[in-house]
Amino acid sequence: MDFAHHIAAVVDLHPNEAHVVILDNLNTHQSEALVRFAIAHDHLPVSDVELGEKGRFGILASQATQKRFLENTAHRVRFLYMPKHCSWLNQIECWVRILVRKHLLNKRASFSPLADLEARIRQFMVYYNKHFAKPFRWTFDGKLLKV
Repeated sequence: MDFAHHIAAVVDLHPNEAHVVILDNLNTHQSEALVRFAIAHDHLPVSDVELGEKGRFGILASQATQKRFLENTAHRVRFLYMPKHCSWLNQIECWVRILVRKHLLNKRASFSPLADLEARIRQFMVYYNKHFAKPFRWTFDGKLLKV
């Protein structure tokens, strides 16, 4: 399943809600398929001329134009892109890894119903925040590393 189909499946879980999806700048996160999903999902009155042609003109002219379209705050499904060189998503991945290794897998637990898993995760969040969490200080100054 490609990324646009994944987003569609997630949005379909709560079709009447607005959604904000936070992403890194991977090219598939700004794809033509995602633009077409946003147009179809929001029933946007985008003409063929406005949509344009990939690599030539309109919304599909470039990844930058596609990204601008997807970030539009008027859309019900809006995409936010983290700054380049940002490690915010990496921090979330690290935290989820800690959750899984130290709390879920370590206990060899099974969860039925889903509410039990949710309660266990919330308990771990309280414990983690009390004993281990600390502020993250971003030190990237915008200068690329020299090779």
